[in-house]
Amino acid sequence: MPNLETLCIHGGWKPKKGEPQQLPIYQSTTFRYETSEQMARLFDLEDEGYFYTRLANPTNDAVAAKINALEGGVGCLLTSSGQAANFYAVFNICQAGDHFVTSNTIYGGTFNLFGVTMKKLGIECTFVDPDWDDDRIRAAFRPNTKCFFGETISNPGGNVFDIERFARLAHEHGVPLIVDNTFATPINCRPFEWGADIVTHSTTKYMDGHATQVGGAIVDSGNFDWEASDKFPGLTTPDESYHGLTYTKAFGRKAYVTKLVSQLMRDLGSIPSPQNCFLLNLGLETLHLRMPRHCENAQRVAEWLEKNPRVAWVNYCGLPSNKYYPLAQKYLPNGSCGVIAFGLKGSREDAIRFMDRLDFVSIVTHVADARTCVLHPASHTHRQLSDEQLREAGVAPDLIRLSVGLENADDIIADLNQAMN
Repeated sequence: MPNLETLCIHGGWKPKKGEPQQLPIYQSTTFRYETSEQMARLFDLEDEGYFYTRLANPTNDAVAAKINALEGGVGCLLTSSGQAANFYAVFNICQAGDHFVTSNTIYGGTFNLFGVTMKKLGIECTFVDPDWDDDRIRAAFRPNTKCFFGETISNPGGNVFDIERFARLAHEHGVPLIVDNTFATPINCRPFEWGADIVTHSTTKYMDGHATQVGGAIVDSGNFDWEASDKFPGLTTPDESYHGLTYTKAFGRKAYVTKLVSQLMRDLGSIPSPQNCFLLNLGLETLHLRMPRHCENAQRVAEWLEKNPRVAWVNYCGLPSNKYYPLAQKYLPNGSCGVIAFGLKGSREDAIRFMDRLDFVSIVTHVADARTCVLHPASHTHRQLSDEQLREAGVAPDLIRLSVGLENADDIIADLNQAMN
């Protein structure tokens, strides 16, 4: 397999004689066939091809193939957002009456999706603190538990997830580990190499890198044995909506990702547009160059914050003093990401005043952009959570999420400094 740098540029699209060097945008809803039988075979999943963009599109598939190669999976599905990716990843193996376990430090929108919205669908979720010991984590599993979910680097807290440990605990109970790898990206961490079974991404973030499109991705490792138990009838028993086809029998290691496309995307339709996938592909071409610079800048800013007398605390796993530094050295030896969590000495109002005085550092509901941006989660992304839920999710009222961009690090520090002054 080529190295990641080469895959970022050449993965997914290999032009033939006379074809465009750059991935083209197939901006079409439909694709023509010469006979009715050709179309019928596509609908029966007996042939591969394109007939309707909700199910497959050449532009989308080329970008999905690139992300799949970067993560080392057997298949990838692109979605219209990272939230859609996380929903599909869990819903593909859960139905009413089922249960799953998740880290409590995940992104606030995902916390609400799992704890509130999916509960309305009859799917229950138990939140656990990743710092709990093994026995306390094990106690969260039930006979109807279908998966465990976590984030490589938590948003917004910046905690590092012990992938190998939670893969072991999930597999002890016969369920897959799903890891959201948005912040680390496959440039800095490939969760499949540590035992994860499914990886999700908000491609809106570092993969895009320029705040031009919203999207998500689900990558299947192909390693989980769905037939080892009777926990996953959706994959191991006949699907009446496809003439009694059984996904594990028909598609082997690609059973999970095939069901994602042919059942969930067919019925729910959370697709990205070919135009968005084209923009995402442009971002992916420089991902291997941007991530080291994000990490380099963030390391310098984190070290400056740690020494600053106005700062109460800093959470960045690249700091040797950080609680998660040993895990970062294990899973993220080349760098983590550009996101720093910190708090100022003073009140919530002090944090807001600091943000309001920033110059080019932007207050936006976004992260992982080429531009440095800042957010106060308790006031913004997590404002739907109660104080108790904020504490459960590891979000302190004074937490400021700083996403360090690609500007000159001295200029970033100077802007932070003048705002603090």
